[in-house]
Amino acid sequence: MAMLRRPAQAGTLESSDCLVSVAPSETRELDHRGAGATFFAGRTRGLVNDVLDSLGISGATVTIQDQGALEVTLRARLEAALERASREEDAACPRQ
Repeated sequence: MAMLRRPAQAGTLESSDCLVSVAPSETRELDHRGAGATFFAGRTRGLVNDVLDSLGISGATVTIQDQGALEVTLRARLEAALERASREEDAACPRQ
């Protein structure tokens, strides 16, 4: 999954969750907002870099609207958004 093809998102703005949006980019960019964004900035940047590294993604714009999500939730939402962004168009929108 080394290539992002389109913007995508995962999650919600409910309490204790987060909304993660990703988009293709030539560089890595992170915009982390919401509850604890300043306090957890280092942890979140490290988590994003770990996930991107593990998937072989060198460039992505990642926006996280954090509503107090646990680290495991952030990771799951980021992985889901990246998976959606890397799908072929037909796989992302199956025909019925």
